[in-house]
Amino acid sequence: MTTTEVATATGARPRQWFLAVRSLLDRVPLSIVQLALRISIGSIFLNSGLLKVRSWEFAVKLFQDEYKLPFLDPELGARLAAFNELVWPVFLFVGLATRIAALPLLAMDLVIVYVYPDAWNEQLLWAGALGLLLIRGPGVFSLDFLIEQGFRRGRGGGN
Repeated sequence: MTTTEVATATGARPRQWFLAVRSLLDRVPLSIVQLALRISIGSIFLNSGLLKVRSWEFAVKLFQDEYKLPFLDPELGARLAAFNELVWPVFLFVGLATRIAALPLLAMDLVIVYVYPDAWNEQLLWAGALGLLLIRGPGVFSLDFLIEQGFRRGRGGGN
């Protein structure tokens, strides 16, 4: 066997392994990723909302002293944040109106970047997860998918 033949044979093994692994990963349904994103990003916001409700005076104090959002009363800011963090994650969990639910959470993400500019890398990750859900929807493991299937059947399976 020549040196070229040996190099080709040994070089083919890692490439074959890489292609096999990539092929396996290509078989993972996007809906599983979408479900994981819905649960993970929803949990982050829901936990924050629960913390606000459990320590309401502290939440208002944060809006007053630390966040200092212009043109927004601290009490109103805390109420809006708590509402968003307690309502929209539930929609994400079950996959109902997912694209609509992602919008106010994306807006909150922008506010977080405004308040904490050094946290942009974490907020970019959150925005990426919410952006994927906004663009691609919740996937097949969702009420949105079931509702859409019901509408299609109601139209006689039309396009």
